[in-house]
Amino acid sequence: MCNQCHTLVHAENLERLSAWAQEHEDLDQMPEAREAWMKTLPLLPADSTQAEWVQQRVRSLEIAARAAASTPPKNQWVKKLGPLAPVVLALSKAKVLFTVFKLNFLFSLFAFLGFYWALFGTRFGIGFAVLILIHEMGHYVEIKRRGLPADMPVFMPGFGAYVKWRALGVSTVTRAFISLAGPLAGFISAAVCGIIWYKTADPLWAALARTGAWLNVLNLIPIWVLDGGQAMLALNKIERIAILTISLALWLLLGEGIFALVAGGACWRLFTNDIPERPSRPTAVYFAAVIVLLALIMRLTPGHGVGSR
Repeated sequence: MCNQCHTLVHAENLERLSAWAQEHEDLDQMPEAREAWMKTLPLLPADSTQAEWVQQRVRSLEIAARAAASTPPKNQWVKKLGPLAPVVLALSKAKVLFTVFKLNFLFSLFAFLGFYWALFGTRFGIGFAVLILIHEMGHYVEIKRRGLPADMPVFMPGFGAYVKWRALGVSTVTRAFISLAGPLAGFISAAVCGIIWYKTADPLWAALARTGAWLNVLNLIPIWVLDGGQAMLALNKIERIAILTISLALWLLLGEGIFALVAGGACWRLFTNDIPERPSRPTAVYFAAVIVLLALIMRLTPGHGVGSR
């Protein structure tokens, strides 16, 4: 730990090792998980709470490993099936599919699709749900790209969706980039809808483009657990003022009230006690670029607010 600023100088290595350990735990590979956690200890101050937590975790994994060693193998009963054993084993390994596509992801996605299908009709309802899916997959892909453990998105009809992810010692900058990856993916999906509208003149695609852009700007309001709220944690006062100024300019230019909400949230965050000691200019540029790109979609598609004329 740095004696001056008290930050963990091995934060990136700790982040990577903790992600590996979590992945092994998720796969019930307790010895490998224990080994990964042990590698974090030399990188932590001996008297830190993180080191104490890791030591407790290692002890619990040792207990779990001993318990597993004293338990008969789960597949031992398969040997009694004779020639049918390979077939049964192959079927049992189909659970890998459920690891990738979690049942709660599938069930919640179908419920989500059904809800908006019934609410908005077949075409717009399905398109709306797919836009939300693409936004959440933006978060998921960014988390996995950084080597961090994450679950597939879970959808809540009428409320939205979220990606559950776990990491020890993740920096505010990493959290910010993960948060902004959702609106960036949302911009891409809205832009594709806009291009299809331009080529076909079908108003459905214009409505989807505008709605997708509007919803992603909504997520950039820097409050609570919204994407903008998490990204703002990496910005200092000057950078927050920049986001405030850009949002006000977009509001005056487009007349879209959603940008006034982003500006209001940025103004409020000027007075909160979460200004970082080391701000991230790339995060500020990322935030500004995404909100301007979303505004461009709203400017080029017909309508006002959500939907189209």
